[in-house]
Amino acid sequence: MTKHTPEPLRVGLIGCGDIARKAYLPFAATCEDFRIVACADLRADMAQALAADFEIPRVLSVDALLADPQIDMVLNLTHPAAHAEINLQALENGKHVYCEKPFALNLDDGKRVLQVAEEKGLRVGCAPDTVLGPGTQTARQAIADGLIGEPVAARLMWGGGGHESWHPNPAFYYQVGGGPMLDMGPYYLTALVELLGPLRSVTGRSRQALSERLITSEPLNGTRVPVEVPTHYSGVVETRSGAHALTLMSFDMPGRGEFDKMPEIIGTLGTLKSSDPNRFDGTVYLRRAGEENYTELPATHAYPAGRGLGLADMALAIREGRPHRASGEKACHILEAMLAFDEAERTGRRVDLSTPCVQSEAMPSGGLSTGA
Repeated sequence: MTKHTPEPLRVGLIGCGDIARKAYLPFAATCEDFRIVACADLRADMAQALAADFEIPRVLSVDALLADPQIDMVLNLTHPAAHAEINLQALENGKHVYCEKPFALNLDDGKRVLQVAEEKGLRVGCAPDTVLGPGTQTARQAIADGLIGEPVAARLMWGGGGHESWHPNPAFYYQVGGGPMLDMGPYYLTALVELLGPLRSVTGRSRQALSERLITSEPLNGTRVPVEVPTHYSGVVETRSGAHALTLMSFDMPGRGEFDKMPEIIGTLGTLKSSDPNRFDGTVYLRRAGEENYTELPATHAYPAGRGLGLADMALAIREGRPHRASGEKACHILEAMLAFDEAERTGRRVDLSTPCVQSEAMPSGGLSTGA
């Protein structure tokens, strides 16, 4: 376990695009257990603009940031194909690392990151941290309180028409490393682990509906991009507790409603609809056995949350010498489960999972606190 660190961790951010600007940095400004002290991007102009807009003290090259002894942790917001490589470089330079999802594009790279972190006594964390928000945590508390009895099944569904109608440069969603499972699967499978614990096996199918996609968003309106990956996944994920989760992730289903995207947990005494795991907040609904309608559950958790909550918890955990919740181990477990859908399609068999994972401690009802 990492030793107690009394001062806020000094974080260097790599990847200065929209996810940094619109998601991480607004929440980071409210956090006391870490501070962004430098940023880097292959496009220096993007790094300079981000630093100016968010008062980040230094702009460095990627190599200089990774080697800088004044940085304790790297926040890796690069393209998914670079996640594992940057994580490994950060660890080799003696830095903790927290990255966006997915953890890696193949299991060997994910395992290598965890191995190097263990060898060097460093921490690795990974998104999504949305499940640490009040919405999913309220659902977790309801299950722990026995409101649905023994959980026996679940339904995880995310369906959309793809990202070419709104994303400014959606081509990578249809290249190797893209697709709906690696894009949206982390939210739902991580929520499943948060609610019901680690996973045991995957039985699944996948398909590709179209060989190319027409971009209708600007600035590439009218451009056609080839599709290299499956765009529709379905199957069953079994948890170690024995519950079976019907799972569907698709870019071939336009027009799905928000309510359909809420994970459903079915128990012996009732059914719970958790909040959208792509959000930190949201309403949780309960329908008890024999009742026709769902009723809204009062929130048991209430605190500010945003992208970077997992990073904040990790920084605080390092200072306190306890495990952090959005762990690399959990992210690697989720990665194995997502990749298992493709293996199941290739082999026609159930795929048993081998990566270790533990259900993290639930969030406090009032959120993180540095204490006295």
